[in-house]
Amino acid sequence: MTKLFFSEYEETEPGMPLVIFGAGGLGREVLLLIQQLNGVHPSWDVRGFYDDQAPATPTVAGLPYLGSSADLNATPEPLAVAVAVGSPVGRAAVVSRLTSPQLSFPVLVHPAVALGSQQRITLGQGSIVQQGCLLTCDITLGRFVLLNLGCTIGHDAVLEDFASLMPHANVSGSAHLGAGCYLGTNATVIQGVRIGENTILGAGAVAVRDLPANITAVGVPAKSIKKANA
Repeated sequence: MTKLFFSEYEETEPGMPLVIFGAGGLGREVLLLIQQLNGVHPSWDVRGFYDDQAPATPTVAGLPYLGSSADLNATPEPLAVAVAVGSPVGRAAVVSRLTSPQLSFPVLVHPAVALGSQQRITLGQGSIVQQGCLLTCDITLGRFVLLNLGCTIGHDAVLEDFASLMPHANVSGSAHLGAGCYLGTNATVIQGVRIGENTILGAGAVAVRDLPANITAVGVPAKSIKKANA
């Protein structure tokens, strides 16, 4: 786990090469995040995009498409990688394929993110926190967690590895999201509620009580409508 301090970004070597895995819309949004980070402190030399599905054009947002995960694993130089895949399952699958010891996975936090207590917020390797998010205190985020635009995370919350929050999702104090959870746009988990691993909380849904693993829940209050692989 990585303790989050803004000084980490000040200590990043200027011009460190970085690539983005994921050549879709989220990849372009992550590129914007990195460009805005570089506007505060020049740190990253963004080389281009990788994706196992080649885009329709040879460039993405003005940068080259560089190849697949196999090509990335063959890199002869150290590279930082931002994994820009929205689906927890898809993101975990990508990470499992990126096995080269030359690759590293930095924590990327937008410079406009509001952090209430920097010394008591812990983020795991490869996590990405987008613009407008607000995190208060005593929060733990696991590896490769994605917080999309405008999410809020309350005190003592825990988000396990590969959890994904879409824009304006809200996690209240002492809530716990299991590995691979997905919260849709404007979804809310209220105080102290636990969400089981790989569970999907649909857009606008409100979890007012614990939800088991491997389901899809929607509505207010959120109710299960589907089990995984059902």
